Amino acid sequence: MSVKKKRITLEDVAREANVSLGTASQALSSPDKVRPKTLKKVMDAVNKMGYVRNGVARSLASRRTWRVAVVYPTLKNPMFSNSIDSLQQSLLEMGYQLVIGSHEYNQKREVKVLQALVESGVDGVILVGTDHDDAVFRMLKMYDIPYLMMWSTDETSYPHTIGFSNRQAAYDIARHVIAKGHRKVALCGGPAEGNERSRQRRAGFLDALEEAEITVKPEWLIETPFSLDGGREAVKRLLEAEELPTVLICGTDLHAIGAMHQCQLSGIDVPGRLSITGFDDIEFASAMSPGLTTVRVPMHEIGVEVARTIVAIIDNEAPVEALELETMIVQRESLRALTESERSI
Repeated sequence: MSVKKKRITLEDVAREANVSLGTASQALSSPDKVRPKTLKKVMDAVNKMGYVRNGVARSLASRRTWRVAVVYPTLKNPMFSNSIDSLQQSLLEMGYQLVIGSHEYNQKREVKVLQALVESGVDGVILVGTDHDDAVFRMLKMYDIPYLMMWSTDETSYPHTIGFSNRQAAYDIARHVIAKGHRKVALCGGPAEGNERSRQRRAGFLDALEEAEITVKPEWLIETPFSLDGGREAVKRLLEAEELPTVLICGTDLHAIGAMHQCQLSGIDVPGRLSITGFDDIEFASAMSPGLTTVRVPMHEIGVEVARTIVAIIDNEAPVEALELETMIVQRESLRALTESERSI
């Protein structure tokens, strides 16, 4: 006859670590508020004894679910999927579980996804971008759920926002392109409706070009889906035009990589005949041949700061101010400087 194994309790952990029950509880729920030496003793006891917290009891005692929801536009873009790791790991360290949804750039679908997540029970919500259907904000207000917006600081005055200025980053890469001598410039961005990131990147590109007195031909101003196919489609459209530009500035790395692939298929040398730039600096950008010149977005930093801040908002301890992080230009071989003779053509 088998003997049922005794369940390890928090009291057992506290006894093993030689700390009070309250200290053991705080070490697991708010580790940042416990001295490192004490925290180590508690965690060593947890690992040694194989203690697993009773999630139901924990939720009832604290009136929390210890879950945070995030809704991404898509999980198909490595830019977003790469950010999940730092966000999830940072929340885990603070005792929270991350639950994830996506809406594939459909604002109406985002409302349904968020509703399902909220009704399953969450303590806070993270939204990507600042442009959302009014129903999203009404729902969060109705359920009285704290929320934070990440990835973009454009087009909002909401204080709990963490990200970067897409407009400024786009302006910077366009200025970098212009400094290389390019004046025949084409732009490829994603759909602007319901997406302030796409709108602001296009605006930033055009700000820099207007400042340099460069006019973009209508057929060189292209909008395609956020995908490799979207980048391929952009190059196909350029080939149908009367003249090929010297550079294609893309609103995402996926666009740029797709464009580079289509150039290869069509016999267009990159960067000899057409320079190409991206935006995001996903892992594949450096693995391309030629390497992709792009804008590096602080994906890891955003994840860490967002995790820290959403928990602070839940605890009513968050600073009431937006946090804008820096981007940087990464120069690789896909963008070349034009010669003096090429600049005069």
